[in-house]
Amino acid sequence: MARDQVDMTPIASRDELVAWLAAGIKPKSQFRLGTEHEKFAFTIEGRRPVPYAGRRSIRALLEGMQHLLGWDPIIEDGNIIGLFDVTGGGAISLEPGGQFELSGAPVETVHQTSAELIAHRAQVKEVAAPLGIGFLGIGMTPTWSRAGMPTMPKGRYRIMTAYMPKVGQLGIDMMYRTCTVQTNLDFASEADMVRKLRVSLALQPIATALFANSPFTEGKPNGFLSFRSEIWRHTDAARTGMLPWAFEPGMGFERWVDYALDVPMYFIKRDERYLDVSGQSFRALMAGDLAGHPGLEATISDWANHISTIFPEVRLKRYLEMRGADSGPWRWLPALPAYWVGILYDEDSLSAAWDLTKKWSAEERQKLRDEVPRLGFKAMVQGQSVLDLALATLSIAEAGLRRRRRLDSNGRDETRYLRPLQEIVGRGVTAAEALLEKYHGSWGGSVEPIFDEYAY
Repeated sequence: MARDQVDMTPIASRDELVAWLAAGIKPKSQFRLGTEHEKFAFTIEGRRPVPYAGRRSIRALLEGMQHLLGWDPIIEDGNIIGLFDVTGGGAISLEPGGQFELSGAPVETVHQTSAELIAHRAQVKEVAAPLGIGFLGIGMTPTWSRAGMPTMPKGRYRIMTAYMPKVGQLGIDMMYRTCTVQTNLDFASEADMVRKLRVSLALQPIATALFANSPFTEGKPNGFLSFRSEIWRHTDAARTGMLPWAFEPGMGFERWVDYALDVPMYFIKRDERYLDVSGQSFRALMAGDLAGHPGLEATISDWANHISTIFPEVRLKRYLEMRGADSGPWRWLPALPAYWVGILYDEDSLSAAWDLTKKWSAEERQKLRDEVPRLGFKAMVQGQSVLDLALATLSIAEAGLRRRRRLDSNGRDETRYLRPLQEIVGRGVTAAEALLEKYHGSWGGSVEPIFDEYAY
């Protein structure tokens, strides 16, 4: 999850909120991509979750990474909770259950994202190995119980943990027991943002199927291929979903602001204190009518933090976040930015993807979203299987990356990062189904081998 913003400029009007989003517009020459990925830290001995404190701990990991990288520590109540690279813009942060996240720097090519991931893997292994800690990339922890998960010393998570059971059945599982990989991409205008938002919302279930990798819960099959994606369906309907209104006439920054104003807040932050305002609206804060905090002024920080606690399948900030994918094996991770860059950063590809999806109704998009977590490639929309759509969109992405022609030092373009997805589609079997085959076959009904075979 995002670092808290620090900008105490007061907000006086809705227009300022719209302007804040519109400030993300940039010329195509300045387009960047950012990749975020989460992974579970586990003790090599016993394969248990890693606690925050102690000799073998998340804190020890962060302190080791700080020593190795020289990044600035992020401190809350005297506890190190993350690291920030003031030079490059990357960050390391913690999810509620200790999931270790790299928020990659904004870079120009997928080659650079791949290099960043390779360096990060080497760095965390160097620090983690002496501590007896390993890492697992998967959409949901395959063995640990909800009650067995550690907690991280972050004020925003305490507030969210208390609020989640009021609005959904599985929000706690989302926070503590899932991992994702995400890609953040830019837009050149309001109209460009709308086109990219619509295409990526429609196609997000296809990405979910391509990356489906969470078939186990507490040591047994859970009946889903992406249980992480299913969990989001039962987290908080007010801040999740497929945003059918984004496809209606008049969509733009103002419409997003109106949506966000009606999403209940979790917290506001003053100095180093998190104030629990869960369930209250940002409109009340702007009017100075927040219950328990009358007269409190809304700030840019409040707005930026609130925007970061809205969780639809695609999220608009000053860029667009693709949020549909399970975390997975190391070599997969650059495939997500490659897929979305190939589709969204090339005009012909963007048009082709829109042609593929523009006739789907809101009901069909929602049905696809609802069915993919269980059915994966076998889900259907307008007579087409998700497997067929995955093939088609990978071809669109590959063509877009070829036209981009961003070459590495060996003269190779970015299409090679799509290979893990092309292999999955070529077999017609999701990664989750491959895991289930092992569980029912060579693993002998145990998920424990995953900690050996799939660890970073």
